[in-house]
Amino acid sequence: MGKIRDTKNGEIKKVFEQPLTRRTFLKKSATGAAVVFTTASMGPFVRTSKAAKLELRWLGWEHYNVKKLTAKFEKQYNCKVSAGFFDGNSEAYNKLRGGGVKDFDLVMADGFWPRLYAKQGLTQPVDYGKISNMQHVFPVFMPPNFMLLKEETGPNMIAAPNCWGGYGITINMDKVAEEDSDSIYLLYNPKYKKHLCVSARFEENIALTGILVCYRMGTKDKPRPDGKPFNPYVLYDNELEECKKLLIEQKKYLLTRWNDEATLERLLRAQAVWAAPEWSGVYRLIHFDYLDGKSKLRMKHLLHPKEGGLGWVDTWCLTSGVKDSEKAELAHKWINFRLKPENMVIVAEEIGWAPTVDVRKMIPKRYVDTLFLNNTDAIKGLYQFDAPSSPEKWERIWSEVEAA
Repeated sequence: MGKIRDTKNGEIKKVFEQPLTRRTFLKKSATGAAVVFTTASMGPFVRTSKAAKLELRWLGWEHYNVKKLTAKFEKQYNCKVSAGFFDGNSEAYNKLRGGGVKDFDLVMADGFWPRLYAKQGLTQPVDYGKISNMQHVFPVFMPPNFMLLKEETGPNMIAAPNCWGGYGITINMDKVAEEDSDSIYLLYNPKYKKHLCVSARFEENIALTGILVCYRMGTKDKPRPDGKPFNPYVLYDNELEECKKLLIEQKKYLLTRWNDEATLERLLRAQAVWAAPEWSGVYRLIHFDYLDGKSKLRMKHLLHPKEGGLGWVDTWCLTSGVKDSEKAELAHKWINFRLKPENMVIVAEEIGWAPTVDVRKMIPKRYVDTLFLNNTDAIKGLYQFDAPSSPEKWERIWSEVEAA
């Protein structure tokens, strides 16, 4: 989803429809079928004598709806769990602002979005004292190392970490030269014409291109006009203009733009695509097969290009609609349950996402490096997902790229 931000008060006023994202359900995974509830179809929570079980409702990315984990939690706590899904943070934000805080008890978010939710009164503090499995989280994903779990100007924790990764480049090393495999420029290199693929989301395309452009222009490491460190979601007019030129040039070299991860996986496995940026999950599914002797594809995932890269830590947040103490207690139990190492192993092996919990002793050794679990410090060098500082300009730039 695209976003239009009111520069006076920071509120998102308009949503542009966009194709699916990295959070789209991986059809090959073992998550099972799920029922999708939306704010339009779900009414306020009502507990009747006929349905005496307490119901917990969460809004998040669909691939985290792991059927076996939900069934296990329901049995353990004698409750019912239902889920609603979104394709991106802005969609979740607008659902919550449209009344979703009454329809969902938990919402997932990544990057800077938990802070936006908290500022807008859409979420409430998370009590870490009720989440014993936080003890298993890598220190790099906790304050003071990772501060986005905490409100910007107060002491409260506003989110609990779940999984992490980057928007890196998955590369077929039998097709791409080693010397070309360490740079964002690979995605614009005419040498690999018609074997390159990028996502259809304009935010990631512009932000990733912005890192390359600012690196080349020398503006990335110089003092910025706003006095803050470089942020690829805060690009100035001259930088955006160069992004537009490079994205227009890139169009000649692309085979396609992928709308969902299942499509990208097929293209990479068929070797129609040799390099594509993605959220690491597709790379892991393919590389797991290579490690298990089921595939001969030699894939590399460039998590941190030499120019810099994009990253994310996704989280669980408690909505402000939860007023009942029993429901709040159940929500904290859900977060704690999902952070339990043995449950994170299922997320890692079956879905392909890297846990923020240390499960290195619980998974096959050959999987550890593929999940970047020996390289968690890499998150420090990745620019976290954010909303563009000027969505109107970004939308205009993307429209001109599309029309070129």
